[in-house]
Amino acid sequence: MNNIEEKALKILSILQEHNHEAYIVGGYVRDKLLNRKSNDIDICTSATPKEIMELFPNTSSPNYGSINIIYKNSNFDITTFRKEIKYQDNRLPVKIKYIKSIKKDLLRRDFTINTICMDKDGNILDILNAKPDLNHKLIKTVGNPRYRLKEDALRILRAVRFSTILDFKIEPKTKHYLTEYARFLKKLSYQRKKQELDKIFTSPKKENGIKLLLELNLAESLKLSNLKNITACDDLIGIWAQLNVDEIYPFTKIEKVQMKQIRQLLASDIHDKYNLYCYGLYISTVVYQIKKESISNLNKIYHEMPIQSSKDIVINGREIAKILNKEPGNYLKEIMIDLEKQIIYNNLSNTKEELEIYILTKFQNQ
Repeated sequence: MNNIEEKALKILSILQEHNHEAYIVGGYVRDKLLNRKSNDIDICTSATPKEIMELFPNTSSPNYGSINIIYKNSNFDITTFRKEIKYQDNRLPVKIKYIKSIKKDLLRRDFTINTICMDKDGNILDILNAKPDLNHKLIKTVGNPRYRLKEDALRILRAVRFSTILDFKIEPKTKHYLTEYARFLKKLSYQRKKQELDKIFTSPKKENGIKLLLELNLAESLKLSNLKNITACDDLIGIWAQLNVDEIYPFTKIEKVQMKQIRQLLASDIHDKYNLYCYGLYISTVVYQIKKESISNLNKIYHEMPIQSSKDIVINGREIAKILNKEPGNYLKEIMIDLEKQIIYNNLSNTKEELEIYILTKFQNQ
């Protein structure tokens, strides 16, 4: 038992001491049974949000019956048993009802493998008989997928994600409705879609996830028209760069710059040392992965280069202006680029004496 589980079991004990049912539920229990490491623990309870807040002072505001608490410096999400009566836009439950039955609460959940619970003593409770699906490595909705996937379209991507990261098959009827309801993905925010896709694209089994997205015909609804043409690589930005959806999905300014640079280098000569110098080791490494080139060879070339940035050049712009007896100006940028190339291609040594002679010879009369 790890430290985070000990804390969670203590929370269950506190809730039960005050006459509330409480269990660890979902991914943590599933992963524990699969011998997978996990620290993401969700707790469900018969206690109402108000009752939870009375027992645990460091809490967030309730959100659809869910409260985040800080207990012994760790975060836990605690959700009141509930029934979701009405959904909006195939995603958000806009009408819920608090209930006292753990079984009815489990019946609202997405997939059977996420319904197994643990009590305060560490005992496993399989109320919906989900263990056979876990043992057979099967992703199956709780109840009829025709309704379960339509009420919350994000479950379509979650099914692909779980299938990818767990290396599970998807039950045939569930699989049918993943494709049947692909159109509902268009209603989801790109932020939520990206969160699920990020987990698929960073999985060790990402190739399987990409194949599954294509097999289920989800790419069009996700605006991933180039998905069939990409090469899976270990870098998440490298995958998104190939998809070319910078203006559709949410990215930071830095990520957008990096993706643009990756595409530029992919369209250039990746073996040109000056390109390696200009784009740097990170961008070059991503492109080498996409091109299936030797990363060890790239590292060797990079670390053997005489300079890795303009700061490494032993002469600066002011010194160049002084050598040429001119005022500093825009012409210095052209000279610096020329010096970079000459040094990178080993036509010049990075020494003041040799660079001064070269500058005077080539640029004095310009």
